[in-house]
Amino acid sequence: MAKQIKFDSEARNALKEGVDQMARAVKVTLGPKGRNVVLEKSFGSPTITKDGVTVAKEIELEQKLPNVGAQLLKEAASKTNDAAGDGTTTATVLAESIINAGLKSVTAGANPMDVKRGIDTASRRVVDHLRQQSDPVAGKQRINQVATISANNDDSVGELIADAFEKVGQDGVITVEEARGIETYLDVVEGMQFDRGYQSPYFVTDSEEMEAVLEDAYVLIYDDSIGNMQDLLPILEKVSQTNDPLLIIAEDVEGEALATLVVNKMRGTLKVAAVKAPGFGDRRQSMLEDIAVLTGGTVISEEKGYRLENATLDYLGQADRITIDQDTTTMVGGEGSQEEIEARVNQIRQQIANSTSDYDQEKLQERLAKLAGGVAVLNVGAATEPEMKAKKALVEDALSATRAAVDEGVLTGGGVAYLRALEALDDVEVENEDQQIGVGIVKEALEAPLRQIAENTGEEGSIVVQKVKDGEDDFGFNARTEEYG
Repeated sequence: MAKQIKFDSEARNALKEGVDQMARAVKVTLGPKGRNVVLEKSFGSPTITKDGVTVAKEIELEQKLPNVGAQLLKEAASKTNDAAGDGTTTATVLAESIINAGLKSVTAGANPMDVKRGIDTASRRVVDHLRQQSDPVAGKQRINQVATISANNDDSVGELIADAFEKVGQDGVITVEEARGIETYLDVVEGMQFDRGYQSPYFVTDSEEMEAVLEDAYVLIYDDSIGNMQDLLPILEKVSQTNDPLLIIAEDVEGEALATLVVNKMRGTLKVAAVKAPGFGDRRQSMLEDIAVLTGGTVISEEKGYRLENATLDYLGQADRITIDQDTTTMVGGEGSQEEIEARVNQIRQQIANSTSDYDQEKLQERLAKLAGGVAVLNVGAATEPEMKAKKALVEDALSATRAAVDEGVLTGGGVAYLRALEALDDVEVENEDQQIGVGIVKEALEAPLRQIAENTGEEGSIVVQKVKDGEDDFGFNARTEEYG
């Protein structure tokens, strides 16, 4: 395909045009009085959103060169969304200010590479300053405040997110799903749950709920298929003497072995249930090890020299309560040693830190939650599909922002933290005048978020910025009430 080639001011002006168009569409959403944006869809109902990255992702300009500028800004928003989950509109405002001021300085004759070095030096200094100023977030009330502000001051969403964090902890997994009705509510799964149900409905003990419930049960964990009853018989005899129930987790239980288990369960000879092992491949092996650590058992694996026919009660794990339905198995109160569980948790944390794949990190985080915390599901309800989409996006943003706050702390909001970071740039040492221009560009950009928040409320941005600059510490402009304090 033929390419257009542009140079110098012609290329810069085209890039600037795209950057400005993208920024104009996105930055109107900033702050508590930011506007909503309606996005047309090829199919289905339009989307109403106040989320910067959602707006940015929809924008594709007709002209090629301006579109390159728009995509640059989109990349800044997307990267921020991936790293923090929120703050995408602020990132867009900062990026627009830096790009426009940078292009202006290059047009005036500054060396582009020196300007970039100055911007990089100043940015690192500002990030270090912000890290030092951040306050840790702990306790339900503090988490509630952060989540409420992130959810456009929706108290009900803030409270739900705070409840979720309280119930599953920092290591727990919190997901957002669409509810079937109009109510928004929280579901929490305690203990370890995995996506495998009973292998036969004859294992059900509660026919009303169609669940198999095993109290104070033994757990047999085997990493292969069980088809021959003779292999299973010795351990079944040992368990039957204790009168305790038994859960068998194996790659598969089939044929004669499954039929015999069902017959024994029906006759009341043995309280038993069988489920397939969760996961696939290497991940399956890791999840079986997790279950073994949680229940205090051993994965019976011929690779490690363990044979099923030689298994004793010492090989079995134990759990206070196991609930199995058609699709899931939930274990509560595993008898594993706390030290071993903590060691396993630390091992998984290390794997998360070393992993470069988002998918692997997500799966490792799920395993971590099952061992250390729990799983909470925020079910978002609404009356119409557009409202559902908008509300779900809002809750996802609030959750991501809250998670980032719990991990790294919070700063004074409303663009104030950026203004206070200006002092960190007063004594920056650079090599030449063009690099100093780069530092000046960052200084100018740090005022942009507050200026935009003020303009979205109908105030004059420059006046608001100057008033907040004249104040100290947390003194700022409350855009919701349009008051200073």
